[in-house]
Amino acid sequence: MRRPVFWVGAVFLALTFGMHALAPHLGFLFPEGARLVYTRASFPELVASHALLTGAASLVAIAIGLSAAVFATRPAGRDYAATLEMLSAVAQTFPPVAVLALAVPSLGYGALPTVFALVLYGVLPVMGGALAGLGSVPGAVLDAADGAGFTPGGRLWRIELPLAAPIILAGIRTSVTIGIGTATIGSTVGALTLGSPIIDGLSGDNPAFVLQGTVLVALFAVTVDLGFGEVERALVRQPSGASSRTR
Repeated sequence: MRRPVFWVGAVFLALTFGMHALAPHLGFLFPEGARLVYTRASFPELVASHALLTGAASLVAIAIGLSAAVFATRPAGRDYAATLEMLSAVAQTFPPVAVLALAVPSLGYGALPTVFALVLYGVLPVMGGALAGLGSVPGAVLDAADGAGFTPGGRLWRIELPLAAPIILAGIRTSVTIGIGTATIGSTVGALTLGSPIIDGLSGDNPAFVLQGTVLVALFAVTVDLGFGEVERALVRQPSGASSRTR
């Protein structure tokens, strides 16, 4: 319970399910506001939809990024590593709003263009972390695995990926955290996210709505980021614990 992730997560959940209880206090901050709490959708509904969009896009980005990194670190794909990095970097140079505007004519309004934009922005951190992690595996370890009779696939799954896991997870952590913040723009094309109160607040000159959406998005991103930090620490401690049990 001393871990920050528990306290930040508790505040995030308390605000998600108890935002309406803050209405009297928000009246002190915004005395001229007629509507002090966003009501077009409940905040648990907004958080659930936001998490679903971000999670779906992150899974696709992780699958693409890991696959590209594995391909680029195999003998058949090393010549394409620079090209793959360039393509993913170029994808991130497009503003998210521009990506949504280009995707809407073909994908329509709602969740699909939002997921498409999040995937484009999420692939590069995953692939970069995977390339760095797989590239950090010592050559002596790989030679020992080959000498022990590992197949290429067996070496990848049993040696390379476990050793590279902390660095790969750091890339995934960055990708997911960025996705949580970027997903707010999905509300501009009709997706239900924590950006909905922000967009409504900006268009209706209601700073209370903007504050509610902004605070929840920030707490959501920080909670997830701290959660990934706990998993990374567990992965770093695991090898030493395993070796001590072996001894």
